[in-house]
Amino acid sequence: MDVELQILKHLRRDAHPTVGVIDEYCEEYRNIFKEVRNYECFKYLHLGIISTLKRKSLPEIAKVVSINSAQSLHHFIANSEWSVEKVKNQRLEKITLSIKWKRNYRSHR
Repeated sequence: MDVELQILKHLRRDAHPTVGVIDEYCEEYRNIFKEVRNYECFKYLHLGIISTLKRKSLPEIAKVVSINSAQSLHHFIANSEWSVEKVKNQRLEKITLSIKWKRNYRSHR
């Protein structure tokens, strides 16, 4: 179903895909964001960070991820309803699980 129809029917739409590795990594944080637009900005910032840009400013990231304006990225950081603490906690949990898995793997080799 196309995005316009989803909006007209007030259906929740899927986030626009970016790059496989970014989509895969960010999917684990999807539940933190109430709105798909905020989740997309989260993905766009990650994509901008790993890009070859020399200056990682919001206007430059907006250009490289092909969005019209850096304003949506700025709004996401400054005003959107999401918790940086939840992101940090989820990231730390992911790292902890990875470390435990590696230790377990090494001890069984």
